[in-house]
Amino acid sequence: MNITGAPPKPASRLGWLDVVRGIAAIAVVFQHLGFTMLVKPSAAVHRHFDLGIYGVMTFFLVSGYIVPASLERRGDVREFWIGRLFRLYPLCILVYVTAVVFLGPFHAGGVGPAVYSQPLLSSLGNATMLEDLLGSYNGLSVMWTLTYEMLFYYLVTALFVFGLQRRSAPIATGLGVAGLLLGPILPLGYLITRTGAMTLTVITLVVIALGLTGLLSGRRLPTRAGAALLGGYALVLVFLNSRSTGWETLFILATMFSGTAIYRAEQRQIHRGWAALAVGTVLVCGVAAGALYNTGASVNRTWTYGPMSWYLAFAAAWLTFGAGMLLRKRRMPAVLTWLGRISYSSYLIHVPLIAALWLVIAHFGRPHSLLQELPWFFAFFAILLTLSQLTYRYVELPMQNLGRRVARSRRGPSSGDPGRLPVPRAAGDADRVSGPDPVTPVPTSQSTNGMSAAGFGSP
Repeated sequence: MNITGAPPKPASRLGWLDVVRGIAAIAVVFQHLGFTMLVKPSAAVHRHFDLGIYGVMTFFLVSGYIVPASLERRGDVREFWIGRLFRLYPLCILVYVTAVVFLGPFHAGGVGPAVYSQPLLSSLGNATMLEDLLGSYNGLSVMWTLTYEMLFYYLVTALFVFGLQRRSAPIATGLGVAGLLLGPILPLGYLITRTGAMTLTVITLVVIALGLTGLLSGRRLPTRAGAALLGGYALVLVFLNSRSTGWETLFILATMFSGTAIYRAEQRQIHRGWAALAVGTVLVCGVAAGALYNTGASVNRTWTYGPMSWYLAFAAAWLTFGAGMLLRKRRMPAVLTWLGRISYSSYLIHVPLIAALWLVIAHFGRPHSLLQELPWFFAFFAILLTLSQLTYRYVELPMQNLGRRVARSRRGPSSGDPGRLPVPRAAGDADRVSGPDPVTPVPTSQSTNGMSAAGFGSP
């Protein structure tokens, strides 16, 4: 697999996912940049269409589609989790530390205020990447979506280990119905009120340590115990301790499992009718929930303007993903595939960079017209894209490469290595279409085996 950052092949069969990610990335950046410049047009759009929710849901669909395929292609939960850890943490730590060092003295935005007021709690909570459900707040404001990526990884791993990975369609359907019927009444922060944020965070660290120890052991019984522990704990947090509204949390997971159902139908692993039912249920229930529930206090929790801004963005994410699938065999615009490749970097960097831009603008005086704003606007994007390319090339790719080497070093010398678990056989596997692995490796510069820029965009 090419890890040199060389130009991608012109017709990668997964290039369309990078295009979808690139579009989502730009949407999220515009959402946040609109609070600093182009305020009037941004506010007009925000009243009817939340670009942040649009980017988030688009990216969750991409994650749902490709992450389980990545796990199953490996057939090894150790490789999967080593890859996840090396994919997520190095860049996140680099951006976090850099933002604290350079923005901290100015108490600028982009870094959560809890980093300074509750440094220990914030550090421990963010180390779990579950901080959005632990009451410890996000060190980088955009990190909240990584929480739901992690929850999805835990659940997908548990399903895989127990041979239930083909159940994505009924799971998506169930989560969608639960989001509509139970979402408004699910408790928010229930565990925090009983234990306190610090105690809950410590418990979570212990659970994660035990769970990952089991998953990385390579032994069947500890692997199953670790998967059950992490999957079960993920469900406890989702149903008892949501930070956002219960219905939004459930629809995030329903959206991800819908992406998985689409993949399985495409690969003929499940009947397309079941996937269509799941997609239709989640889409209809999600739009209905946004229209019914995104009012009052919920608006402050979803960070949107009102019902329409949420459900139109939710529906548009599905349309974008669907359009990408329909066009997946066509040659993709190089600029959009590039934006998709650097999307995790641009996602983490852009809010601290906006905060830094605000400090500079405040020094020179805020522009009072569109003509005065445009130079700042283009300068921001030039800096963001340059930094994102640099961190992608010199941080993301080397860390992914290191993760692969570490994963390979954990393998034994033969196929009998006890550390490499066989792919579980799910019900209906006998009907699986024979042939090559449905997710063939592509150049790393276009590969979707890594993080799908996860948690894309805090609205």
